Amino acid sequence: MAPLPSLILLDVIMPSMDGFETCRRLKADPLCQSVPVIFVSTQTDMIDETMGFSVGGVDYISKPVSPPIVRARVKTHLALYNQNRILERKVIERTLELMQTRDVAILAITSLAETRDSETGEHIKRTQHYIRLLAQYVKKNPRFSMHLDDETIELLYKSAPLHDVGKIGIRDAILLKPGALTPDEFTIMKTHTTIGRDTINKSIDEINLENVSSFLQIGREIASSHHEKWDGSGYPMGLLGEEIPLSGRLMAICDVYDALVSKRVYKDAFPHEKAVEIILEGRGKHFDPDLVDAFLDLNSKFYDIASGKT
Repeated sequence: MAPLPSLILLDVIMPSMDGFETCRRLKADPLCQSVPVIFVSTQTDMIDETMGFSVGGVDYISKPVSPPIVRARVKTHLALYNQNRILERKVIERTLELMQTRDVAILAITSLAETRDSETGEHIKRTQHYIRLLAQYVKKNPRFSMHLDDETIELLYKSAPLHDVGKIGIRDAILLKPGALTPDEFTIMKTHTTIGRDTINKSIDEINLENVSSFLQIGREIASSHHEKWDGSGYPMGLLGEEIPLSGRLMAICDVYDALVSKRVYKDAFPHEKAVEIILEGRGKHFDPDLVDAFLDLNSKFYDIASGKT
């Protein structure tokens, strides 16, 4: 691709297409929209100058021109353009740095979870892949399309490891118990949802975030709502149907599927077919019906992820 100009000097009166329309088209092109345009014209009416600025020009020089003035204005606008490019590059670099810092923090949390329970660590990694697969599939469904663009799906993938962050606050005697939990123990285990939510909220408060980022918002939703059920019988809030955030509904299927097909200290792994059957039984009860339908279409790909094939 040919290099872009750093600045364009553009006449207003030209054959076929005038300078104003040319500028409009330049500014409509993402590649050229930031290139400064200086109009140079015999059209000296204030209306023409106003039009030049309205279509995106940065300056308007009337003919006959004074070469020193033209050079001075070109120099000024080139300096501004170059300064803007430097600032834009710094913003991109800083954004990338922040994203990498976020990813390192999530990796650290995952590693910490693995020191408590190696099964939890692997579970976290697999559920990331499940939720991205499921979200990408259902974004074509009108029910979900307005909530699932590519950026949101990537945030779901990055935020998914936070769904079990609250388990760090559950003592080993319960978290690693090789058998069924008592009712009192299960009550404590259920608090991992609120521990996760409150941990994220505390982090937000301590660093005085005025505007909660989409990443933290989704992470908080997933942590607190992935055990809610479509019929309202879940926890911690007993949310019903679409009261449950979409992120939590997506994670619910991913979380349950992986728990079913994985060996745990208290159970053997279920066959893939049995896990699919159990999730189908939960359609409209535990899970959003449309998400179960999507899961059924994708179940072989879920199996591949669980088997380490992808």
